[in-house]
Amino acid sequence: MKRTTVKKAKEAVIKAGQNAYRDRKLKKRTFRSLWTVRLNAACREHGASYSVVISALKKAKITLDRKSLSELAIHHPEVFATILKEAGVATK
Repeated sequence: MKRTTVKKAKEAVIKAGQNAYRDRKLKKRTFRSLWTVRLNAACREHGASYSVVISALKKAKITLDRKSLSELAIHHPEVFATILKEAGVATK
């Protein structure tokens, strides 16, 4: 009886390790998706779409990542609006 219990415990540890490895990759995808959704909502408030804003930022050589832009859009909307103006995106 003991042997099967230890065997099951080892299998559970291995499976937990597999899930943890997979979910560390999934976490990165999930957060990038969240930042994209937040940015899209913030961009629409300023009369532009997400893709237009990202393209304008690249052309203006503004190298802020999506995480930073998302945080600025939520916590500092006036700074986000200034960044959009610098990029040449039409604001309402």
